[in-house]
Amino acid sequence: MSKLVEISLVEKQAIQAKKAAKSLSLLSEQEKNEALFTLADHLEKNTQTILAANEKDLEAGKQKGYDAAYLDRLSLTKERVFDFAEGLRTVAALKDPVGETLSEWTLENGLKVKNVRVPLGVIGMIYEARPNVTVDATGLALKSGNAIVLKGGSSAISSNKAIVSVMHEALENTKISRDAVQFIESTDRSATKELFTMKQHIDVLIPRGGGALIQAVVENATVPVLETGVGNCHLYIDREADTEKAINIMVNAKTDRPAVCNALETLIVHEDWLNVNHEALAKAFKEHGIQVHGDEKAVNVFPEAIPAEETDWKDEYLSLDIAVKVVESLEEAVAHIDQYGTKHSEAIVTENDQTALFFMNVVDAAALYHNASTRFTDGGALGFGAEIGISTQKLHARGPMGLPALTTSKYLMVGNGQTR
Repeated sequence: MSKLVEISLVEKQAIQAKKAAKSLSLLSEQEKNEALFTLADHLEKNTQTILAANEKDLEAGKQKGYDAAYLDRLSLTKERVFDFAEGLRTVAALKDPVGETLSEWTLENGLKVKNVRVPLGVIGMIYEARPNVTVDATGLALKSGNAIVLKGGSSAISSNKAIVSVMHEALENTKISRDAVQFIESTDRSATKELFTMKQHIDVLIPRGGGALIQAVVENATVPVLETGVGNCHLYIDREADTEKAINIMVNAKTDRPAVCNALETLIVHEDWLNVNHEALAKAFKEHGIQVHGDEKAVNVFPEAIPAEETDWKDEYLSLDIAVKVVESLEEAVAHIDQYGTKHSEAIVTENDQTALFFMNVVDAAALYHNASTRFTDGGALGFGAEIGISTQKLHARGPMGLPALTTSKYLMVGNGQTR
């Protein structure tokens, strides 16, 4: 007799997702869209249930001493729940990439060749504090024909369980099996590590969170990883920058939502511009409660600035703190970004188009901006409906990852008896 091998609950869930992915790939765009609309409606109807669960996570977070930035990412409100429900409707309205013909041709022997988009299969999503990721990732996965295995952080466990419960209930009324959305409830790290090596069930892992989480997945996974990155974002104010534009962009990028990955962390300023505009910049810092950590030149200009240390250039603040570097040239600004940037989002403010072109061609990042805020590096802002993460790597996908990033391709050949 063959010996029965006992498998873990996590592996059982991955197997269920793999099976569901097969049936999901056969559904029409209309059937997938109807499911997303049903999910959105159920989330809105069950907002109070979700908020009550979120309150438990927030209370636990306060007791554990989580900082304000972390609690903001963890927090849900009625508006936020309705926003991610509306995000599902936006995703439903987008064109389904599955089945799109990327290229086609006919060989001399009459063999017809077509390259088409197909789902990745099963996506393993490993993420931290943001409960909205549970909905955004699910919506994008289902629309692109993928099943998903969700592993959220322990800090949002109550919120995520409530959200997934609502979504499972909603899927009972659709053509999509509830098995297509798996949520790993265990908060033990061993459950996360299991996902790292399930190549036979999971087609791709997407980590979304802090640098430590992302690095752990990248370094330990045998499953292919779509790496998302932390956002040590820079804004360079050139010597030919318009004063009003520069200050408005800086304020928006730093203060709109300081705790997100596309928020500004380091301001690089050309000394010629600063000599003329330091009073206006100092006023903006003070009015918006921005604490400056500056190099020697910046500290001399802004008396309330804290002398910057190496960590100020390297790390995300995720708060109303900002590092300020004063430079003598465009090349010096680019060199600083090359040394400390995380290849996420970088911006330049200048009225000189040639200077901007040089910056945008030379700087290595997923998103580059000329005279605009880094806050637009976002799936919703760029018209993707939502994003499953922002890729800072160069293979397969880069930047905000929407529906096309969750597909791969296959070649379909049709012949009439051709042999080789």
